[in-house]
Amino acid sequence: MFTRQLTDVEKSDFFVDWGNGTSHRLLTQRDGMGFTVCHTVVRAGSESRLHYRRHFEACYCIAGAGEVEDMSGHVHRIEPGTIYVLDEHDEHYLRADAASDMVLVSVFNPPLNGTERHVLGRDGGSAY
Repeated sequence: MFTRQLTDVEKSDFFVDWGNGTSHRLLTQRDGMGFTVCHTVVRAGSESRLHYRRHFEACYCIAGAGEVEDMSGHVHRIEPGTIYVLDEHDEHYLRADAASDMVLVSVFNPPLNGTERHVLGRDGGSAY
């Protein structure tokens, strides 16, 4: 058993500014658990086109609000108590409301190595 604090992660390479927010990679591939857990902050008013080609992701909203839109144009409202699941390597838009940052607990399978970063603003979704 072990514990890990957000403040400890902030002092390491596992604290990542991914372009439109930050990610504390609390549990990564090196921990041998078979999945990754992140504390993810999506900056207020931001929009990110994302696509995880090698990972499944589930995100549980704990603060703030926003929306996720699939490439067919279906928009899903995200607010505290909502989980969204990218179970088909879904390319998507992630948007945080302008009023405040959106905070998510993100789980990835298979696990991230922990230092991956998005490249936003290019054609197609940022992927890793």
